[in-house]
Amino acid sequence: MGCFLVPVTEAVVTTVAARVIKSKETKETVNISSTDGSVEEVTKIKFSTKLGWLNKLLWGGSALLAFEHIWHGEVVPFFPFLTAVENGETAGMLAEMGSAGVMMSVLVTAVWAGMLAVSAVMEKRALRAPECEEGVKA
Repeated sequence: MGCFLVPVTEAVVTTVAARVIKSKETKETVNISSTDGSVEEVTKIKFSTKLGWLNKLLWGGSALLAFEHIWHGEVVPFFPFLTAVENGETAGMLAEMGSAGVMMSVLVTAVWAGMLAVSAVMEKRALRAPECEEGVKA
C-alpha cells in the first residue's frame, strides 16, 4: 500500500545529507611510493560519493515499488493518492509501512554497509600492495 514511502523518506534525508557533506568535504589524497622510486598520488573515495551509492539504491528501489503500486491500483493520480486512505484502511497501511517499509529500508542500508566494507578493504589493499616492475599492482 504505502511501504515505498519509508525508503523514499530515507532517500530524501540521505540526499540532503550527501549535498551538505559534499559542500564541506576536501580532496583527500595519498602518495604511494613504488619500488622503482616513483611516487603516485591516489585520491580516496569521498564519503559523499559513498552516500550517493545509498541514494541510488534507495531511489531506484522506491521507484520500482511505486511503479508496482501504481500498476496494482494502490496509488492513484488524484487526492488522497493512496487507495488505502480513501477506503478507510489507514491502520493497515501504517502497519505495512512499519513492517515491510522499515525492513526494506534496513535491508538496503545493510547492503550499502556491506558495499562500504568491501570498498574499504579494496582501498586498504590498493594502498598496501607492492607494485611490480612494470607498474602494475600485484
